Amino acid sequence: MAAVHDLGFDPWDPAFLTDPYPVYAELRARGRVHWFEPTNQWLVPHHADVSALLRDRRLGRTYQHRFSHQEFGRTSPPPEHEPFHTLNDHGMLDLEPPDHTRIRRLVSKAFTPRTVERLKPYVEGLAGELVSTLVEAGGGDLLKDVAEPLPVAVIAEMLGIPESDRAPLRPWSADICGMYELKPSEDTAAKAVRASVEFSDYLRELIAARREEPGEDLISGLIAAHDEGDRLTEQEMISTCVLLLNAGHEATVNATVNGWYALFRNPSQLEALRADHTLIPSAIEELMRYDTPLQLFERWVLDEIEIDGTTIPRGAEIAMLFGSANHDPAVFRNPSALDLTRVDNPHISFSAGIHYCIGAPLARIELAASMGALLERAPKLRLATEPERKPNFVIRGLEALAVEVG
Repeated sequence: MAAVHDLGFDPWDPAFLTDPYPVYAELRARGRVHWFEPTNQWLVPHHADVSALLRDRRLGRTYQHRFSHQEFGRTSPPPEHEPFHTLNDHGMLDLEPPDHTRIRRLVSKAFTPRTVERLKPYVEGLAGELVSTLVEAGGGDLLKDVAEPLPVAVIAEMLGIPESDRAPLRPWSADICGMYELKPSEDTAAKAVRASVEFSDYLRELIAARREEPGEDLISGLIAAHDEGDRLTEQEMISTCVLLLNAGHEATVNATVNGWYALFRNPSQLEALRADHTLIPSAIEELMRYDTPLQLFERWVLDEIEIDGTTIPRGAEIAMLFGSANHDPAVFRNPSALDLTRVDNPHISFSAGIHYCIGAPLARIELAASMGALLERAPKLRLATEPERKPNFVIRGLEALAVEVG
């Protein structure tokens, strides 16, 4: 622990949050696994290890399919946090097979390549409208004016949430996602619980309405699948909808603003992109690698494993450092450089294994749509003021990104 702290790994330190990547380099140089006492976790910084562990079935997002809290050497969550855990624990991201397999099979029907491709005109049209409004205003906050409303609207449209009901979605999501940070405060937990209750109550009413009057949306599809024999409890349906909204926009929002901030700090790369819009697909992959929106992903050790001679026992928790893995020189040539033409780019920003992001194809379409619209309609877009980082480590983003259109 002392060695890790001495190297500067401090997920609550603003200086570390500003630029964690040099510290990651030190972690990688000092070994393949490190004990971090403040969170009682094993940190794994290398790409090869993270990639392998994401696919290792001796690890799990949950342990409750095999063990009770007591059997696993853990204490039960505080009773006052129960609404959050009920909501979170029934979503497929925090389930293991067979429940994960069953729910993912149902949800994946909404994310087939054909279905996602059909959304492309809607996504591109909305991105164009948002960017045009920004341009007409002479600039604004890229986060609030473009990055947030685009993916929120797309997921809400897929779920069948009426436009008039969408205002609380982003605040609910932000409050719930606060619980994914390391050692969240009681205030953070209280906000997450309140948002969990309100969001669940809203979805319960919406599901009841869709039972009475089905539509072409995903909620109606899940209800129909349930009626046809695929078992999906109401709680699983609610948790799935919340997960799709949270996961379906959080990474896209932060990838957008992190990406544009990186471009503003690398003007030669931005100029190359402005000169050649065919770079957009590789630029998106590189920007997600360069400043990773999800820095850390946790797994429980269900059966003892060994990493580089260190035995990690059942009941331990592993924290896989995505941001570090995406800067590993063993995999990426000159990883600290932003290179929009990078071809060999096996970043793990969308995870891997059975929990690989089901919405990755949709996220790529959304990122391409907003980037393309900004390049075409605001070709001289520039940074207006230096942004502040959010005081978060796990989910990496900015408080705002003020821009001018030039």
